[in-house]
Amino acid sequence: EISACLVGSEMCIRDSYNAGAQVQMNDCAYQQYQFADAALNAEWPHAMGYARSIGQGDALLGAQRLWISYRDAACAVQASPFDGGSIAPFIRASCLTDLTVTRTQMLFDFRRP
Repeated sequence: EISACLVGSEMCIRDSYNAGAQVQMNDCAYQQYQFADAALNAEWPHAMGYARSIGQGDALLGAQRLWISYRDAACAVQASPFDGGSIAPFIRASCLTDLTVTRTQMLFDFRRP
């Protein structure tokens, strides 16, 4: 489900790139992140339910909070060389997407030992 959404937004980015429109590329990258974030939010209750069933609910919640802080800080650093440039939002959103997709897969795998 998430892969279909990401493919659609990748086409959006490619079309924007071909047109040379950085603002459109930034918007598409942000849209891609929103899809990834929605998938993570859909997976979260399942992972948390499993974590609670094995007595690890508080631990998973703590780890998720730390992960969010890490994700935001890592992507800010990733985009920092481009601060003030029109590509900075694209770099940040792409980083957020990559890390969020990876985290979603980790949560999915966690509840399927």
